[in-house]
Amino acid sequence: MPELPMADRHETVLPLAPEAARQGLAEARAADADARLLATSRVVADHPTFVEGWAELAELGREPIERYAYARVGYHRGLDALRAAGWGGRGFVRWSQDTNRGFLVCLVRLRAAAAEIGETSEVERITGFLHELDPDWADTNVVA
Repeated sequence: MPELPMADRHETVLPLAPEAARQGLAEARAADADARLLATSRVVADHPTFVEGWAELAELGREPIERYAYARVGYHRGLDALRAAGWGGRGFVRWSQDTNRGFLVCLVRLRAAAAEIGETSEVERITGFLHELDPDWADTNVVA
């Protein structure tokens, strides 16, 4: 498939997550380190489409495969949200839009977890995908 000229690529902006999900995540983040994973899991269980919650779980997972699984679910939930917002598999999903960040963080955490388990081709694919979504992408956007 030929590459679309930049002018022909539309930008998709994800909608703001529900207030209850955002508030629940803020409270989970404020919990002590031992309780944070469980508190975040409860938020995501109550709001399973909440991509930022999956991104948080992908950071908090105890083992590489657990982090990978959380990030993979968040990535797929993010793709669903993007499609619902009009994304057709091409176009920009920029970091500069706050509501896109949960999805992009899931991608970064999926890439990191893939590296941990030796999925080199996935690491390369995700790196390219990040730059397709946001030509101004910088890995420094996400602090591990």
